[in-house]
Amino acid sequence: MSEKTPPVKEDGRSARARATRARIVGAATELFTTAGYTTTSVTTIAAKAGVSEPTVYYSFGTKRAILTTALDLAIAGDDEPVPTLDRPWVRDALADPDPLGQLRRQVAGAGEIYLRAAPLLDVVRSAAATDPDLAEVWTTNIQQRLTVQRAFTGALARKTTLRGGLTAETAADVALALLSPETYNLLVGARGWPHEQWRDWAAGALAGLLLADTDG
Repeated sequence: MSEKTPPVKEDGRSARARATRARIVGAATELFTTAGYTTTSVTTIAAKAGVSEPTVYYSFGTKRAILTTALDLAIAGDDEPVPTLDRPWVRDALADPDPLGQLRRQVAGAGEIYLRAAPLLDVVRSAAATDPDLAEVWTTNIQQRLTVQRAFTGALARKTTLRGGLTAETAADVALALLSPETYNLLVGARGWPHEQWRDWAAGALAGLLLADTDG
């Protein structure tokens, strides 16, 4: 019987580098969401993080890389390299045999992401209009969200009949629009809805739009 390989411990240098990256990402996130992406310079990020400008470039290379790293961390909630479709909340939603239960789980999961990532997503969306690099980031984010919704609506279509002959693909488009960060930011950010109110509304609206027979 082979012995189990012990976990590799992070050495001091790696731990310091990781902590430095975390400080830079935290400082950049605050600056991007308060001052905007375009007006935030690497020099400003370095000063906010308490590191040198070369350290920022050494750690990330570009300002775009800092933003995409911050966005990835906010969406995932951690720095583990686990795709969204492999996250426990997604697996639990897909495995729920009750269509309404699945919808509630996927809305709750999306809501947890937006609690962390909605401000940064708005930064990317706003800057994408004038920055080709961020336009690409925004397009990629939309495609990633659509991929997740396709997985959800495909599972939903196997569990129940969709409303009005909807295909799983069209249902994914509906979910993409309803559970968009733009809608979340409008209702929670601009209109002041409590997060729980958005979550309950979104789950009910999604059920009404996608399921053939439901009382919401």
